[in-house]
Amino acid sequence: IVKIDGVNWTCHLIRTHFISVDDNFEALVKKYVLPLTKNNDIVVLCQKIVSIIQRRVIYKKDIKVGFWAKFLSKFVKKTPYGFSVGNPLKMQIAIDLAGLPRIFWAGFCGIVCKLFGVSGVFYKVAGYQISEIDGFYGEAYPQYADIGILGPEGCDLLCDNLKNKFGFSFAVADVNDLGGNILGI
Repeated sequence: IVKIDGVNWTCHLIRTHFISVDDNFEALVKKYVLPLTKNNDIVVLCQKIVSIIQRRVIYKKDIKVGFWAKFLSKFVKKTPYGFSVGNPLKMQIAIDLAGLPRIFWAGFCGIVCKLFGVSGVFYKVAGYQISEIDGFYGEAYPQYADIGILGPEGCDLLCDNLKNKFGFSFAVADVNDLGGNILGI
């Protein structure tokens, strides 16, 4: 139970099967969510699940890791929570999405800001949902070892469509060990 502005909210985690690109939102809501929800509930969808269902997946076999991705990934701070763009595969995706000049600029800005104790600037400058690149890490789930997962698209529209269909509120959140962001409501 979480108390926010004097209101108690009960959080329930909903266990599902392992979500794949063959799943769809409506079937998942009907099977797993509807039996547990009431009219005033807010259903928060995991960003990773939304991305997978939207087929925002890149397969390891389809990525050609270049010199700059290998080189630049060596300078990324490794955290206990994962490798972010410290993984050459993820760095290559970042370069492909944002372009090499922007990644260089983001790296430069990140280094300068770290000197002043400010973290996270690389991702803000890089843009293009670079901070949301996930996957290529099979430690917790072997299924993620060979796939990269991009950030979801159209989260507000998705939430509106699901609310219109099922009658209660939806949100999409990217929550991890470093914090959380609401990507759509």
